[in-house]
Amino acid sequence: MSPLMSKVLSLHQFRPVAFNLVVRVFSVSVHQNTRLAEVGRLELPKAQGKYETGQLFLHRVFGYRGVILFPWLARVYDRDLPNQTKGGNQLESGGGTVATGGGGGTTTNGSQGTQGKEVQKKTHTFYQVLIDQRDCPYIRAQTEAVTFLGNQESSRSLYAIPGLDYVAHEDILPYSSGEHHPLQHELFDKFLAHQPDKDPPFVAQETLRAWQKKNHPWLELSDVHKETTEGIRVTVIPFYMGCRETPAASVYWWRYCIRLENLGELSVQLRERHWRIFSLSGTLETVRGRGVVGQEPVLSPRLPAFQYSSHVSLQAPSGHMWGTFRMEREDGHMFDCRIPPFSLESKPDDNSSTGVEETGAPLAASTSSDPAASGVTSSTKNTDESTTSKPPTTNAPSSQQPNTKKPGDGDDSA
Repeated sequence: MSPLMSKVLSLHQFRPVAFNLVVRVFSVSVHQNTRLAEVGRLELPKAQGKYETGQLFLHRVFGYRGVILFPWLARVYDRDLPNQTKGGNQLESGGGTVATGGGGGTTTNGSQGTQGKEVQKKTHTFYQVLIDQRDCPYIRAQTEAVTFLGNQESSRSLYAIPGLDYVAHEDILPYSSGEHHPLQHELFDKFLAHQPDKDPPFVAQETLRAWQKKNHPWLELSDVHKETTEGIRVTVIPFYMGCRETPAASVYWWRYCIRLENLGELSVQLRERHWRIFSLSGTLETVRGRGVVGQEPVLSPRLPAFQYSSHVSLQAPSGHMWGTFRMEREDGHMFDCRIPPFSLESKPDDNSSTGVEETGAPLAASTSSDPAASGVTSSTKNTDESTTSKPPTTNAPSSQQPNTKKPGDGDDSA
């Protein structure tokens, strides 16, 4: 059993009345000997207001230990609570509005209608966090999901920062600890300083503030899209990464994070994915494949969530994506789970460094293919998203082994 996992099984649906609870984690050896170690005491979750920089927490869904760096205020488009409208309407989709037909089909601009509904928008707080590296091997979410393009304009590499995540306010279970180093992450001491007279007792260092300012365009979380089909909730968060010039054209890159949650009682397995990618240049591409990131994850009542990231490129500054996941329930029932439509919007490029070298971010090695090979001509293709998002296998120190990835391998491109 992994650290925290047994404890978090009860925390997942945790509705506490009193908070004098000790947080303990399981430590498991190769001989399966289990021991408990106290890491802190749970605190009352905040119904109002934001958590401060330096707040320690447990993730309500994935169970890992983490620490909050800073908040983001995001626009959430929830298709589970839409407004019914008539005829041809406007579907608000992150970067603006998308014309839809009353029948919910695909319109001439390539967007997907949602049965003539206008999507509710609300603002919600998310947090940039560090993940305790001791818990990373046991999380059903990629821990190298935050990636950057290389600093040079001609660079075709991605740089990943392991152990960086985005967490919604309601997924934070705060706790306190008397330890000076309660979290193991290479950036913890670079970003935070221990001040026992503060609450929480960890405060931002100038390194964190400078890193946040420098990387704001690529870290910023602005739009979140949600939709539920037959008890499976899909959440999508797109991020613009930048533009790279090739001899043939400009190529714009985005990463997107997807979380699947099983809200029902029966286990469900993801079998296939089916993407539709529309580019402002006028292309509409279909991408099909088995599973996601090389896996066909099972969403069970015990382990109901799975999260992954991938990348998409367009030869235009904007576009849209939508699609379905083919799901199979344990009783054999097959159904298509909708992926909510979301906008791919570019920003003015800032060629400044990502700052990963200056902050000493722990980077490990991985390789893949040339992103310039991504074409615009094909209308249908089968892909495997596994390579770019697959955690690397090297354990080399960050100073020796930078994590360089090529964004074109295994990703969705149009």
